[in-house]
Amino acid sequence: MPPARKRPRAYDVSRTRTAVLAQFAHVRDAVRTLTPEQLGLPALGEWTVRELVAHMTTALERVSRAMELPAPGGGPRPETTLLEWPFSTARNAETIAGDSRDLAAARPGLDALYGETAARFAELVPSDAGDRLVATRAGTMRLGDFLVTRTVELVVHTDDLHRATGLVIPYDRQALAACTRLLADALADRAPGGSVEVRVPPFAVVQCIGGPKHTRGTPPNVVETDPLTWIRLATGRTRWTEALDAALVSASGERADLAPLLPLMG
Repeated sequence: MPPARKRPRAYDVSRTRTAVLAQFAHVRDAVRTLTPEQLGLPALGEWTVRELVAHMTTALERVSRAMELPAPGGGPRPETTLLEWPFSTARNAETIAGDSRDLAAARPGLDALYGETAARFAELVPSDAGDRLVATRAGTMRLGDFLVTRTVELVVHTDDLHRATGLVIPYDRQALAACTRLLADALADRAPGGSVEVRVPPFAVVQCIGGPKHTRGTPPNVVETDPLTWIRLATGRTRWTEALDAALVSASGERADLAPLLPLMG
């Protein structure tokens, strides 16, 4: 029999909404300090820093636009669950890249763009309607689930911005926790099982990969790393072998090799 999948993790909608706004505020503070030279630096793929920080506003704006529309029809169930979302992002990469370039060109005043985006989100997105369905690029999702995906967008791109510019940008603890947990749970969903324990302290511990199930004591196969390294591995910013060689990941046991499963997001 295939391994049984665990019940999806629950997230508090109000806390997630607060975390999204807090991380966005941290990024806005950093964007205010960027010089014209820094805005022209390469950031992510073919994006400049300007295009990256313009793109980051869409993490919130997509939620606001969805809330301005009537709830999608077709029944009470979402088309895309939270654990399916990480695997859906790659197919929209080209469209997202083009939209981000257009936005950066159309809105050179980045601080004004960030201010308008935060104000619209605060006004339009409630903290008590997590089950409300919204239309997303990945398909219809619950609002509460979509908000969790926004922590991934913001945390991942905050790290991209840091690596492109050297700016030290704070991470809201709740946003970092939600991002880490979602990507860890997505790994467990992709490779269900109990033979390997993946630890990302202090936020997540999951078991994955079929084989002999661990029940008590020290697991024979353990992977452990810090949240940012895990996020970089899950999103393809860092390769598994690079992280091992740099001692950013510890992996013990013959099954403790996540390379065939990574990255989770394209």
